[in-house]
Amino acid sequence: MTYLIFLRDNWSFLLAGVILTLSSSYGQTFFISIFADQIKTAHDLTDGGWGLSYTIATTASAVVMVWAGALTDRFRVRALSVCVMIGLAMACLMMTQAPAVWWLVLTVFLLRLMGQGMLSHLAVVAMARWFVATRGKALSIAAIGFSIGTAFLPIIFAALLITTDWRLLWAACAVILLVTIPVVTRLLRQERTPQSMAEESEALGMDARHWSRTEVLRHPVFWLLVPALLGPPAWGTALWFQQVHIAEVKGWTHVAFVALFPLSTAVTVAATFGCGWAIDRFGSARILPFYMLPFALAFFVTGSATTIGMAAVGLAIIGIGQGMQSTLASAFWAEFFGTRHLGAIKAAAGAIMVFGSAIGPGISGVFIDLGVNYPTQMVWLTLYFLIAAALCTISARIVHPRLTRPL
Repeated sequence: MTYLIFLRDNWSFLLAGVILTLSSSYGQTFFISIFADQIKTAHDLTDGGWGLSYTIATTASAVVMVWAGALTDRFRVRALSVCVMIGLAMACLMMTQAPAVWWLVLTVFLLRLMGQGMLSHLAVVAMARWFVATRGKALSIAAIGFSIGTAFLPIIFAALLITTDWRLLWAACAVILLVTIPVVTRLLRQERTPQSMAEESEALGMDARHWSRTEVLRHPVFWLLVPALLGPPAWGTALWFQQVHIAEVKGWTHVAFVALFPLSTAVTVAATFGCGWAIDRFGSARILPFYMLPFALAFFVTGSATTIGMAAVGLAIIGIGQGMQSTLASAFWAEFFGTRHLGAIKAAAGAIMVFGSAIGPGISGVFIDLGVNYPTQMVWLTLYFLIAAALCTISARIVHPRLTRPL
């Protein structure tokens, strides 16, 4: 099936996935960090105070995700998306107020839980559950929302900050979310319940059955994959978080370094579609051993780069890794463990990834304070990704002979 035919036959579900991933932007680090200076000024916070508040809030959201993410196994995406988007809109409105630091922590907690956590989770679980033979294509198309948000929202809102009060911009985000709700519910008007899909689905996991979250957490494959789940959000978030520091250490202008980000986004989009095709063609188990390799190479190249041109190469390779992450990290849970309890399983994995995005900036900042700059850290982190790649390979070899689909 070509992409055009696939889009024609499933456009409403796929568009809903794109809208959900795009809407998650308001709770993503790249978007919240646009307003970092204004937030610190409003709450009289230092860089350390802001970083600590962000880490506490994000860690708390990761803990709650373990429970909240499992709701996708019981309720329709249509119903849950309404609740989550209302919650995210409320968090955006809360950001316009500044009564105390505890209010900020609560606000960031809701932004991270409803945005990066639940909306992203809803989109990828829905794609993985609704589509079986074309799961890779569906996940790659839905992931376009992430790329659109990353590529355009920082530019748009940074420009608007020049002439518009930052609180009004957060209020505008709330309005956009509320206006988007009826669009999503309309697109998903024919959605089936998770229970009915689990009963009819042929997407069984290993040993031709559906695995519960408890069983998955007891299986060694889950824990072998934890470094791969944790690494990209932890150290990738740290890369974007420390972008000013990286430019200063390298002797580049911040503008020159930031100008490379659209290149990374473009490569991410291409890699997302390429990985989606490969998942449908070969299965996620065959691709899993290669999952961490782009990150290993990219961190080595970027960390050791002496010119802005080499940095461009490194960020382009990072785009390959991020493209794989957008699809592969969601596909293998459904393929390995089935779809009946996919929401609960993916919630546990998602909590680890959210936790990674919480600790990455903090750990990198501690080492910077100790005199180890982040480019140097990136070179050493190459070893982390190589170890994670080895563990992914072991996982794939364990799973391979027990899968129901031919590989």
